[in-house]
Amino acid sequence: MGSATRAATIATQSLVASVGSKVSVATAEELFGAGRAIGQSTQLRATLSNPALEATAKSTLVNGVFGKKLGKEATAILDGIVAQRWSSEGDLVAAIEDAAIRVAAISGGKSASIEGEIFTFSRAVASDAELELALGSKLGDPDAKARLAANLLGKKASPQAVAIISALVAQPRGRRIGALMAHAAGIVADQSGASVATVTSANPLSAATVKSLAKTLGSQYGREMYVNAQVDASLIGGVRVQVGADVIDGSVASRLTQLKLSLAG
Repeated sequence: MGSATRAATIATQSLVASVGSKVSVATAEELFGAGRAIGQSTQLRATLSNPALEATAKSTLVNGVFGKKLGKEATAILDGIVAQRWSSEGDLVAAIEDAAIRVAAISGGKSASIEGEIFTFSRAVASDAELELALGSKLGDPDAKARLAANLLGKKASPQAVAIISALVAQPRGRRIGALMAHAAGIVADQSGASVATVTSANPLSAATVKSLAKTLGSQYGREMYVNAQVDASLIGGVRVQVGADVIDGSVASRLTQLKLSLAG
């Protein structure tokens, strides 16, 4: 991430926070739609990320392209994003996606468990090779994939989770389903001041163990921690924990690998 993007990201997150309770899940859907349109248009991406173009000119272009397709809140957020200086066209598109996810999280309120719904969907897809192919294929129709995701979720998930997941499978930007969902869940958690710990074990963890891990990790990192528990029999035993870029690998498989390397050396 370039220095321009880092500064622009902070400014964008402040902008989203300032809109606050005025947003709805519809605002998020509008931003997702705008981000997809910009991402698919070489001309729009290049123009809106051009640092030499005045913010007023970019705002005029946004209003001309999207007009009444966007509500007041979505327009204000998108205008604010394109007014920033981004290091690349891709960073601009990613910023719109990030803002849309954060808006969805805000609209769900503090009691929502959107990140949990996202991880549940991710695990369901990972367990079905045919479904994973249907949603992750680069050749698939984006709208069809979005409809498939929405139909799978049905009324079992919140409107916020449906909006996020449907939008991401329609515009994955080269990412696999698992990475897409993990990224989105991390943003949702961050918006509420929390983090996500992905804990992988050889066997399913009990609810008590998951709760204990969340408490311990939260204490270590100084913020609330949501645990995404996964099962990978190849670990043999122990657990592997990942929080952001931090990885703690205490699995038996990892220790055996280290032993083999030490013996070989």
